[in-house]
Amino acid sequence: MTEQTVVAGGFSRADRRRGFLRGVRRVLWRKPSRMLGVAIVVMFALMGIFGPLLYPARLPRDNDALYAPPSWAHPFGTDFEGTDVLALVITGARYVLLTALVTAVITVVLGTGIGLFAGFRRGRWDTVLMRITDMKLTIPGLPLLLVLSTIWKFSSAFEMGLVLGLLGWGGVARAVRAQTLSLRERGFVEAARGLGLSTTHIIGRELLPGMAPFIAMNMLIAVTGAVYAQVGLFFLGVLPFDANNWGVMLNLAVFGGGALTTTAALPYLLAPLLAILLLTLGIVLVVDAMDEIFNPRLREE
Repeated sequence: MTEQTVVAGGFSRADRRRGFLRGVRRVLWRKPSRMLGVAIVVMFALMGIFGPLLYPARLPRDNDALYAPPSWAHPFGTDFEGTDVLALVITGARYVLLTALVTAVITVVLGTGIGLFAGFRRGRWDTVLMRITDMKLTIPGLPLLLVLSTIWKFSSAFEMGLVLGLLGWGGVARAVRAQTLSLRERGFVEAARGLGLSTTHIIGRELLPGMAPFIAMNMLIAVTGAVYAQVGLFFLGVLPFDANNWGVMLNLAVFGGGALTTTAALPYLLAPLLAILLLTLGIVLVVDAMDEIFNPRLREE
C-alpha cells in the first residue's frame, strides 16, 4: 500500500503524519518553556554520551586549590582533592542517565506487557496478574532496596537499572491495563476480531499504537524516578563509592566536606543538586508538551 492509503477516519497515513507534525510545532512554539524542556533533555543526553570525553573528570588535580571557590578555571569550584566539580558532574551524568534509561526500559516493557495481556485477555489471567501486581505495589520500595543493596552491590549501571526496573513496573502495569480495558471495547478492535485477526496482531497493530504516547510519557516519568532512587542510595552510602554518580558527590559534600555547616564545600553540594533539579525540570516540561500534543482537547486554540 502507498502512503496515500486511506485509513480509519478517512485520512491517509501521510495526512495524519503531517497533522501530527503541525501539532508538535504548534505546541512547542506557542510555549517556549516546552522548547526549553526539550533542549535540557537533549543537553543531558549529549552530556552523558560525549561529556566525559570532552571534559573528563580525571583532569590534573590542583593540590593547592582544595575546595576552591568558583572561578573561570573551575566554574563550580573544586572538591576535597582539587578535582574540577563541573567535570565530576558531567562524568556522573553518564552513570546516572544510563541507569535511568535501563530502569525505564525494563519498567515500561514489563509493565506494558503485563498490563496489555491482562486487560485484553481478562478472566483468570487478568485476576492472577493483577493480584501479583497488587502484591508488588504493597512492598515498600526503599526498604527493599536497602536490603538488596547489602546483598548485591550493583557493580554496574546495568545491574542497578535492572533491579530498579524489576521493582518499579507495578504502577505502569495498572495504568496500561486500564487503558487496554477502555480500548478493547472500541469499534476498530471489534472489527479486527470480526476479521479473525490474531491476538498478537490486534495488540501490536491496533492497541499499542494508540497507547504509544501514554507509554512514552511513562518512560520519561520512570527516568525521573530512577534518577532519584539511585542518587538517594548513593547518598545514603549503601552502594560502593567507586561509581561516578551524583549521589556520591552529595554524600562526600555533606558527610566528608561538611557542606551543611561550612561554605567551603557548598559548591560541591550545589552542583549535583542543580543538575538533578535541571534534569527533572526538563523531563517535566517535555511530559507536559507530550500530554498536550497527544491530547488535542488540551490545546489552547
